[in-house]
Amino acid sequence: MLEARGLSKFYGSVLAVRDISFCLQPGQVLGYLGPNGSGKSTTVKMLTGLLEPSDGQVIYDGQDIRKNLIAYRKRLGYVPEEANLYPYLTGQEYLDMVATLRAMPSPRKNKTIRSLLQLFSLWPHRHVTMGSYSKGMRQRILLIAALMDNPDVLILDEPLSGLDVTSVLVIKNLIQTLSAHGKSVFYCSHILEVVEKVCSHLIILRKGQVIAQGTTTEVREHIGKSSLEGVFLHLVEERDVVQMAHDIVSVLAAV
Repeated sequence: MLEARGLSKFYGSVLAVRDISFCLQPGQVLGYLGPNGSGKSTTVKMLTGLLEPSDGQVIYDGQDIRKNLIAYRKRLGYVPEEANLYPYLTGQEYLDMVATLRAMPSPRKNKTIRSLLQLFSLWPHRHVTMGSYSKGMRQRILLIAALMDNPDVLILDEPLSGLDVTSVLVIKNLIQTLSAHGKSVFYCSHILEVVEKVCSHLIILRKGQVIAQGTTTEVREHIGKSSLEGVFLHLVEERDVVQMAHDIVSVLAAV
């Protein structure tokens, strides 16, 4: 079980997140939503051990992750929001490096890399440097790197960025299959229809604080909206988005 206990983060006097608490059980997919600047990326960095909380703890299997970050990260698969890869490495070289850092045995490492490159349609490009990869190809490399050591917990920050329609459908079904096999998934995304499809539980942030939390069904029913988009607009957006669209068109027509 991955648990956040009262996580808060301040940058000087500026609040990033305040008092975030949740338990992510095996088999759950937790959708973590909020507008830009609401604290999603800060939370992700604290969950992965990249950023130390100002207050609170991240607990995994009953222990603060900072007591043994290496062991915790061995159980973790992480897809960051930005695909900051080494452009001079080939896809296969990068995955080989990741597998080596994760101490995967060579026979398993080689078989897993080969199989996943084939399944993600990257095998013909395995010896091409990643500097020439498209955004979608780089994203698939990140997904392979996160999955290859069969982690118990996956933290996915905008994992569908740059992917084509087929790849998006594969990842949606993959997340559901992983949860059915007992994996825990923490899922950040702005694509609400995907979140509604794959997430069993939701947390919605606004200005660094939780404003809604529960199962996807509970959150919808509590707000009285039939769709997650309706819930999000009701809770988060202070502007009338329909009127805003009309105002933009009016400005364009007046030019």
